[in-house]
Amino acid sequence: MHYTDSINIKEQNQISTKQRPIRILHVVGGMNRGGVETWLMHVLRNIDRDRFQMDFLVHTTEPCPYDDEAIALGSKIIPCLSPAKPWLYARNFKRILREYGPYDIVHSHVHHFSGYVLWLAKQAGIAVRIAHSHNDTSSVQAKAGWYRRLYLAFTKWSISWCGTVGLGCSCNAVADLFGAAWKTDSRWLVLYYGVDLKPFYHLVDSSSVRAEFGISPDAFAIGHIGRFEAQKNHLFLLEIAAEVAKQELKMHLLLIGDGSLRSDIQQKVVEMGLSDRVTFTGNISDVPRLILNAVDVFLFPSLHEGLGLVLIEAQAAGLPCIFSDVVPKEADLVTPLLQRTSLSESASIWAEAVMSATSRSSAISQRDALAIIENSHFNITASVKKLTEIYEANLSKR
Repeated sequence: MHYTDSINIKEQNQISTKQRPIRILHVVGGMNRGGVETWLMHVLRNIDRDRFQMDFLVHTTEPCPYDDEAIALGSKIIPCLSPAKPWLYARNFKRILREYGPYDIVHSHVHHFSGYVLWLAKQAGIAVRIAHSHNDTSSVQAKAGWYRRLYLAFTKWSISWCGTVGLGCSCNAVADLFGAAWKTDSRWLVLYYGVDLKPFYHLVDSSSVRAEFGISPDAFAIGHIGRFEAQKNHLFLLEIAAEVAKQELKMHLLLIGDGSLRSDIQQKVVEMGLSDRVTFTGNISDVPRLILNAVDVFLFPSLHEGLGLVLIEAQAAGLPCIFSDVVPKEADLVTPLLQRTSLSESASIWAEAVMSATSRSSAISQRDALAIIENSHFNITASVKKLTEIYEANLSKR
């Protein structure tokens, strides 16, 4: 980009936002049904779209599950390819700012790569540049080689230099991207995910929902929601399910989601002789209806999490939750439903926790559990309110 191009973008961005919506360019890998993208869709559905225009810059040309809905709600899905080729990506990124802008805010959700995104946004004269941390990868990055460590050092430095705001879905997630001393810098903030809770008020006939997914009415149904990636620990999850199956002949495991390891996990299910006990739903649009009406226990043995949005949803559904102790404690809302378990424990210990979890479901009603979530930071109304306040406050400084 030429210097004059940068000046023109700055001049465009100085047009009063009272005359037009505040325009935000969200940077994501693709609008898939992951936790980040689901939260962004909750925001898009509930934000004042006359006041805020949200577009999505994605790193793929493949259609993604949320694309059509986002477009129907007035957003653009804009491919920006070649993130592995920095100079080509830079050219694509700056072209998009020229062709689709002006944008007031670039809000990046691609973790460490946000350092490069914000550097490009700063060069282009974007007034508000936000890096958003949705994960705590510190345990993984601690094992990184020298080349990866060099990359991490550069991206974190770039975020600190170019970022005007840094958000994280938990204290752990903020510390992972912005440093252990993040509280000393007023730019870095916690913004809890908001969940649209309306679907959790609609109980229906559970036997009909179960029948859709091949689950018998009297099955002991264990549910899990998560991408088929190493972080979600599906192999250990299968070991736990196998241990439960030894004690409960009617055990049925429901795996909701998709990902690069799905075929591997499907093959493992066959090898373990669990084919008739496991249902793979793929990406589905009505997760609340499924977990609210067809699941008895929620199992979540992740290796690491930024927060675990699905754990909030499971609590809203009134499900007993057995989950790993690495999940940030901010997710602990409906305590009668929750049991943290160490990943160092055996699958049989986890299975015992799952088997005894049904006693937790009687400790609090689903409506009372839902009311706790409704009155928390994790209500979408509270989340959108804080996010829009952050947008407006930072634009007023520019």
